[in-house]
Amino acid sequence: MDTLAEAPNLTLSGVARVLVNAGKLNAKTAEELAKAAKEKHVSFIAAVIAAGAVSPADLAHALSTAFSLPLIDLNAVDVPRLPKNVIESKLAAQYQVAVLGKRGSRLFVAGADPTNQEALERIKFATQLTPEWVVVEHDKLLKLLESTGTSAAEALEQMANAEFDFDVSEDDTGEKESQDVATDVEDAPVVRFLQKMLIDAINLRASDLHFEPYEQNYRVRFRVDGELREITQPPVAIKEKLASRIKVISRLDIAEKRVPQDGRMKLKFGNRAIDFRVSTLPTLFGEKIVIRILDPSSAKLGIEALGYEKEEKDRLLKAIERPYGMILVTGPTGSGKTVSLYTCLNMLNRPGVNISTVEDPAEINLPGINQVNVNDKAGLTFSTALKAFLRQDPDVIMVGEIRDLDTADIAIKAAQTGHMVMSTLHTNDAPTTLTRLRNMGVASFNIASSVILITAQRLARRLCENCKAPATYPREAMLKAGFQEAELDGGWKPYRAVGCANCNNGYKGRVGLYQVMPISEEIQRIILSDGSALDIAAQAAKEGVRDLRQSGLVKVKLGVTTLEEVISVTNE
Repeated sequence: MDTLAEAPNLTLSGVARVLVNAGKLNAKTAEELAKAAKEKHVSFIAAVIAAGAVSPADLAHALSTAFSLPLIDLNAVDVPRLPKNVIESKLAAQYQVAVLGKRGSRLFVAGADPTNQEALERIKFATQLTPEWVVVEHDKLLKLLESTGTSAAEALEQMANAEFDFDVSEDDTGEKESQDVATDVEDAPVVRFLQKMLIDAINLRASDLHFEPYEQNYRVRFRVDGELREITQPPVAIKEKLASRIKVISRLDIAEKRVPQDGRMKLKFGNRAIDFRVSTLPTLFGEKIVIRILDPSSAKLGIEALGYEKEEKDRLLKAIERPYGMILVTGPTGSGKTVSLYTCLNMLNRPGVNISTVEDPAEINLPGINQVNVNDKAGLTFSTALKAFLRQDPDVIMVGEIRDLDTADIAIKAAQTGHMVMSTLHTNDAPTTLTRLRNMGVASFNIASSVILITAQRLARRLCENCKAPATYPREAMLKAGFQEAELDGGWKPYRAVGCANCNNGYKGRVGLYQVMPISEEIQRIILSDGSALDIAAQAAKEGVRDLRQSGLVKVKLGVTTLEEVISVTNE
């Protein structure tokens, strides 16, 4: 097997010539891709893959033949995990390579781009071995890299000797975590394993960590950009110690394993203090633990970062500047309602404004805002907190969620008596929110006189700017998705997800899709006449309010997300 160092000098023009001679590209397309590669400072092969000009299978076969390198189907071989101390997973992800094996001083490296001299030199320097390239298909390599990493047992062993600058800070009572806890809880590998999982979750911009015990295995999953991804499978034997460690730092009862528990912890990550909400759930084979990452900085990003279009932003800003009334934010769990509300509260958070919130529990800590946690056992419910708020001279009140008629009634009365009230409801869109309140038992005239604006929202994955590529959809599919005939004028182009080392299968981050519906006089009349949600939706459309699907299609036109993602998120 020839090594890449011994192979002929491979230039961009040489690769382009190979693909043209093989009939995979025409000369004009190859020239355009070569120019694009030079402008973006990437290899010619990377540009071909990003543009989708040649299928991964055809590309791999052509390169294997041209450069006399072996070709392997990754789906047909059992690829081992990265051998210990051979190559770091970070290096493998950066250069998109996978180690297939080692024999003596020879290292067999799988890659879709064997022209990458920089990768060869880095691997050779890092391993002090002679790398020998094996050509593989790009899409299969990405899937392999996604699922491959250091095994849990190796990670625990390595972390036992590692140091992490990740300290537990004071809790709400100002007490430091006791260092004199049980030896089994302070088991070094487990402590460091948990620290590494939390650090990795923050670096991957995950919103939740799931620790899940089963009969034969134990797995850790992260929710990144709305999708759950399996990260590792540590040994089943650590499940009890890991659960105890999490309970200790979140101030939960270690001995209680029969009922669910909720707790919080705050950890220092660099110069940032990040809150975590912890929830335990007894299952057949142990306690499942979910940790939600609550980053206070997310509420300070500003309304522009949330994805509101100009007309939607103007409607929302106009509503929150009013002295009284009710603003409702609706959507399913995990749709970003809390971040939207806290962004509004942060804009109103001034020395001359008294703001109070009641939540179950308070997720984001903002200085200058009086935050109250619901405590049902002690009798502190949403309704009792609201009654207390009204005796505290409030200007703005935020209710975490309107769950029952009692809470809704007090909130509406507060909105009618000179207070700005903000809250959330779990409904599918803005028009159905009004009928939901009516079904709770709230009188129509109270709804019409108090609610001033409703925002329904969803979160769609945002396309990675580094690797997104133009897409072509059938005209019929575009029309079926909701585009109007006049919009398909060729003045814009949709994009598709590709995938690179900097993103998650072509997506990086999320963007909001919003239906911002002010309560106009016409909509008030419909409410007072007990009109249906369909009547309200029709009137809102007349007034220029986009529904969630239309809002998503705007993001498709702007190249922010894909048509498939919008259809998936708004497929009611």
